[in-house]
Amino acid sequence: MIIHQILGNRHELSDQQLAGLTQDHVTLSTEQLRKRVQRLTTHTGREIGLQLATTQELRDGDILFRDDDTLITVQVAPTDVLVIAPEDLTSMGFVAHSLGNRHLQAQFFGPESEYGRAVMVVRYDHTVEDFLTEHHIPFTREQRVMPAAFRHAEHTH
Repeated sequence: MIIHQILGNRHELSDQQLAGLTQDHVTLSTEQLRKRVQRLTTHTGREIGLQLATTQELRDGDILFRDDDTLITVQVAPTDVLVIAPEDLTSMGFVAHSLGNRHLQAQFFGPESEYGRAVMVVRYDHTVEDFLTEHHIPFTREQRVMPAAFRHAEHTH
């Protein structure tokens, strides 16, 4: 089976809509979320091909296939990340500037997010962990399902 488009997201469906469906999924790493063409195997062993339009990017819960009996969705594997939570704007600026020079992929979340405060999330890297520890910047190392794939910021020198 070849999948050409995302049919919505599992999180948009009610429990009643999900009740009668056999649910299957593919587990993808954050790197795989950006790949528009790939061959995948579902949790139950069903092989599918993915051939999405160039503008589409996968997210956790995306529906790849749905009929009267079956629902196949994307499940994003947790990523090993550092959740950095500087205590003030000066510290955040220092961290962002210092880590920005390393061209790290980062995601930012505000106080309204599940983190409950403004944080910067980067993939785990032992040198970043050492830097944060050395400079007494509050952080935690966590396994997180990220809402979107990590991306490099476009820039020129």
